[in-house]
Amino acid sequence: MAAQVMDGKAFAAQIRVQVAEHVARVQEQDHIVPGLAVVLVGEDPASQVYVRSKGKQTLEVGMNSFEHKLDADTSQIDLLALIGKLNADPSVHGILVQLPLPNHLDEDLVINSIAPEKDVDGFHISNVGLLGTGQKSMVPCTPLGCLMMMRAHHGSLSGLNAVVIGRSNIVGKPMAQLLLGESCTVTIAHSRTKDLQDVVARADIVVAAVGRAQMVPGDWIKPGATVVDVGINRIEKPEGGTRLVGDVDYDSCAAVAGAITPVPGGVGPMTIACLLANTLTACCRSNGIDEPQGLTA
Repeated sequence: MAAQVMDGKAFAAQIRVQVAEHVARVQEQDHIVPGLAVVLVGEDPASQVYVRSKGKQTLEVGMNSFEHKLDADTSQIDLLALIGKLNADPSVHGILVQLPLPNHLDEDLVINSIAPEKDVDGFHISNVGLLGTGQKSMVPCTPLGCLMMMRAHHGSLSGLNAVVIGRSNIVGKPMAQLLLGESCTVTIAHSRTKDLQDVVARADIVVAAVGRAQMVPGDWIKPGATVVDVGINRIEKPEGGTRLVGDVDYDSCAAVAGAITPVPGGVGPMTIACLLANTLTACCRSNGIDEPQGLTA
C-alpha cells in the first residue's frame, strides 16, 4: 500500500488562511497591523527569490512588509544599526535577516542583535534556550511546519519513537526539542551515527534533515512510519538537466511508509507559512492580544 502523501502546499495554504483571518481580527478590533521586516544583504539569487516570495505572501495575508536590501559590502556596524532601528520600530513585529550573509559579517552576532521577541526565525540564543527548557519561545519555522504536519496526521505524537537525522541549529536540534515537547522518544542521528540503518528502522517518525541527496533508502524505513523529508538537493538527470530531490529516496520510501512528504511541495511551503504565523504570534504577544490557536508549538 502506497504511503499517504503529506501535501505541504495544501497545508501551507490552510495556515495562510488562518493567519489572514486572525490578522483581519487584530486589525479590526485592536487597530494593529502586524509587520514583518526582511533584511537582505547582497545579491544571492536564491535569497532574492525567497525574499520576494516572503514579501508577496506577507502582503497577501494583510500584514505590512518592510524590505531592506543592502549592498554585499555593507559593514557590520551599518547592518547592526539597521537592526537596532527595526528593534525600536513599533510597527515592526518580526525581523528576519536572510541567511547566508557575506563572509565578512558575523552571523551569530547579527542574529543575536535582533530583539528576541521579534526573532521570527527563532535563531536568537534566548529563543534557543527557551525552547530547550520547554518555555514559550519563537520557534524556527521549518521545524514548526514539520510539527504541524505531523500533528495533523497523527493527532497525538505521545509515546512515538522519533529519529531526527541531522543536528543543525536550524532544523535538527529544534526539531528534536519540539518532538520531546510532544512526549516522543527522540534520537538525534547524524553522519557518524553507528548502525544508522538500525536506528532509523526502529522509528515511527523519521525526520531527514542531513543535506545528502537520497541518503535514506526504503529498506531503512519501518513499515507504516511517517517520513518527513526536509532536504532540498539538486541532482543531475540522466537525460540532462537537473531535478530537486530530498534526503530520502522518495519512491522506495513511499512504498513502505505510512505517510511521506514530497520534495518539492512538502516541507518547503510550510516554512514561509510558519514565518507568517510567527510574525502574527509576535505581534499578539507584544500587544497583549490572544494568540492564534494551532499556529504555535
